[in-house]
Amino acid sequence: MRFKVDIHFNLANLQVNRVIRFFVLSDLLFWGGWGLVNPIFALFIAARIPGGDAFVVGLAFALYWITKSLIQIPVALYLDRSDRDHLDLHVLISGLMLAGFVAMTFPMAPNVGVLYLLMILQGFAYGLYTPSWSAVFSRHLDKSHYAFDWSLDSTTIGIASGVAALIGGTIASLLGFNLVFVLTGFFSFLSGLLLLAVPDLVMPKATIDVPPILPDHTPGSAKE
Repeated sequence: MRFKVDIHFNLANLQVNRVIRFFVLSDLLFWGGWGLVNPIFALFIAARIPGGDAFVVGLAFALYWITKSLIQIPVALYLDRSDRDHLDLHVLISGLMLAGFVAMTFPMAPNVGVLYLLMILQGFAYGLYTPSWSAVFSRHLDKSHYAFDWSLDSTTIGIASGVAALIGGTIASLLGFNLVFVLTGFFSFLSGLLLLAVPDLVMPKATIDVPPILPDHTPGSAKE
């Protein structure tokens, strides 16, 4: 018995709209920046924070994840209830800017107390970023290929994080931790500035036909 499977790729149908392209580029900058520091963060705590042992590392990450998880649900509910499309963008940019500030502040942390505070602020920043980014991205998905748009972003994040991990480790080994955190903050700021510079493009006014039911959860398509 023989099975025949025909797989056809029509690249012309895989073109993504401008909003998705800008958001993927923004994610490339943001996650690429944090990819520099994430793999070496535990080493930074052990080397630079007095008393920075395995328990401190574990508690620091616990504070981040718990804060992010507690923040993002109420933020998401607030954004869903709002009828102001630009609010999602403002919350998103606020999260990116706060994340950049936290990254550049880490090298100045004098003790575990300040480290814990910064991890809470980082969790708060990601709690703002996650629902607001998802809200805008979901509403502007291309109708013909939802899965491709999401996979494109995920692939971009994966490649950027992988390459950045190698670069970040190399920089930390040769030049120290400070430059790594400065670059992470710079790319976070750049990600926010990219979206701030094009609000009319990211939030087009009359390009999406959204049904009256569940307006914040129904993907639309941004016209070229």
